[in-house]
Amino acid sequence: MKRTQKKTLIGKYAVHPKDTGSPQVQVAILTERINQLSKHLEEHPKDNHSRRGLLMMVGKRRKLLQYLRLNSKESYEELTEKLQLRK
Repeated sequence: MKRTQKKTLIGKYAVHPKDTGSPQVQVAILTERINQLSKHLEEHPKDNHSRRGLLMMVGKRRKLLQYLRLNSKESYEELTEKLQLRK
């Protein structure tokens, strides 16, 4: 992911102007990386090292979404709708 892509994601999902690490931003960045890596794995099905990284990212995103769901239900629902994630 390029720096400009990351900055636009941070700007789009930030809770306040100087926000870079809120769960919403982290989930958005992880989702983008997961989508890119999924495309890579479609072209390179035997790349098991990248597959492991993908599974780790999916697990991390799942934990962050669970945290959001428990602590801020409305922001969780808004984020899953924006990112088109299944609940």
